Amino acid sequence: MALIPYEPFRMLDFMRKDLDHFFDTGLAPLGTHETRYGVPRIDIHESETEIVASCDIPGLEKKEDVHIDIDNNVLTISGTIHRANEIKSEQMHRQERFFGRFQRSVSLPSSVSEEGVRASYKNGVLEVHMPKMQPSAKKKIDVDFH
Repeated sequence: MALIPYEPFRMLDFMRKDLDHFFDTGLAPLGTHETRYGVPRIDIHESETEIVASCDIPGLEKKEDVHIDIDNNVLTISGTIHRANEIKSEQMHRQERFFGRFQRSVSLPSSVSEEGVRASYKNGVLEVHMPKMQPSAKKKIDVDFH
C-alpha cells in the first residue's frame, strides 16, 4: 500500500475550484492579482485634454463583439469573446483563457464629452480616448436695481 502524505489544505483548494466553476467568477487565491473571468483589466490615465482607458480583451474577432457606453460619467465596456475551435472537455487538460460575455464599468476621474470619443483595438488591447469637457466660463450676472 502506497503512503500518501497528509495535505490538510488540499480539500480547500478543491472546494475553491468547485466554487470558481459554480459561480464562474474565477475567485483568485488570497494575495494574487488575477482577474476574475468576465471582468477585463482596465487602466485609466488622463492628460490635460483627454482621459484614456486601456483594457485587456484578447480574443475579439470583429467590432460588433464589443460595446462602449458612457453615461453619467461611467464608462461601460461589454461584449462577447467567441471560442474559435471547440475542444471536448475530456481532451482539455487546462483551460485559463476566457470566452463568453464580459462587462466592466468604471467611474471616470472627470467629466468627459461624448462627442469625439475614439476607440481602437490592437494586439488584444482596447483603447478608448475620451475628450474632457471644458469647464464653462464664469458668466457675470448683472443685478437690476429698481
